[in-house]
Amino acid sequence: MTTTKKSAAKKMAANSMPVKGKDPKGGLTAAGREFFNERDGSNLKPGVTGKADTPQKMKRKGSFLTRHFTNPRGPMVKDGEPTRLALSAHAWGEPVPKTEAQAKKLAAKGRKLLEQFHAAKDKAPAKKAAAKKKAG
Repeated sequence: MTTTKKSAAKKMAANSMPVKGKDPKGGLTAAGREFFNERDGSNLKPGVTGKADTPQKMKRKGSFLTRHFTNPRGPMVKDGEPTRLALSAHAWGEPVPKTEAQAKKLAAKGRKLLEQFHAAKDKAPAKKAAAKKKAG
């Protein structure tokens, strides 16, 4: 191989995610998130697997579910096995959808979480203003 072919091969390898970056149960591993963070300058975090009990968790999980399952960009099952799209729900602590109807339910849950986030966000300034008024 010539020098230019070697450097081109290295660049290609640097742009492709390592095999250990994909979690077989769905989503990305820490290595996969680190790869994208370094390559794209992104700030990927692990999915919210537990209860979305804070406004930030509501926003992240709600946005994910709404974005991925309102209009799914592929099937939920292929050759009898769940696709990576369906498995991504598992990475966020949700049941793996097998049908489009189950995916729509996840999207509806995401919209509900976003509504809860907006309600919590709207209450926060009112609480701060009341506390300020009481102190001053």
